[in-house]
Amino acid sequence: MYDFKADAAQPKSEFYRELLAAADALTAGESDSVANMANVAALVWQLVPDLNWAGFYRAIGDELVLGPFCGKPACIRIPFGRGVCGAAAASGETQLVADVHAFPGHIACDADSRSELVVPVLRGGAAIAVIDLDSPLAARFDDQDSAGIEALARLLAERI
Repeated sequence: MYDFKADAAQPKSEFYRELLAAADALTAGESDSVANMANVAALVWQLVPDLNWAGFYRAIGDELVLGPFCGKPACIRIPFGRGVCGAAAASGETQLVADVHAFPGHIACDADSRSELVVPVLRGGAAIAVIDLDSPLAARFDDQDSAGIEALARLLAERI
C-alpha cells in the first residue's frame, strides 16, 4: 500500500520534487501504461490542491482519447489543435491558461473549470499523451506548476 502525503507549507519546488519521487516509485518497473496513468492521475488528484480534474488524454492517430483520470466525466475525443488539450498535443508545448473562457476554442467539459494546465508527454518529439489539470480557481497554475508537471511528463514518457 502506498501512502503519499504533501506538506502544503513547503515551497512548490520541493512539493514537485516529492511528487516526482512518488510517481517514480509508483511506475518504476511497471510496463502497463494504463496502470501507470491511473496511479499517477490518482496521485496528482490526491496531492495537488485546488483541482477539479486531473488525468490523461492519449494520442491515437490525430486525436486525443480520454485516459485514466479523477474528476467528473469528461470529453472522450479531442482533435489535435482543438481546445487546450488539442493545442498542447499539436504544438508539443505546455499550455498554461489562467482563464479558460478566454482561450479560443476552449472545450468546456466541466463548466466549473476556470483555469487549466496541459503538458504534452513527448516521445521522439511527438505527443503520445497529455497530462491535463483543471481548477475551479482562475489563474490557479503558474510557471512552477508547469515546470513540475513537465518533469512528471518527462518521467512518464517511457512508462506510458
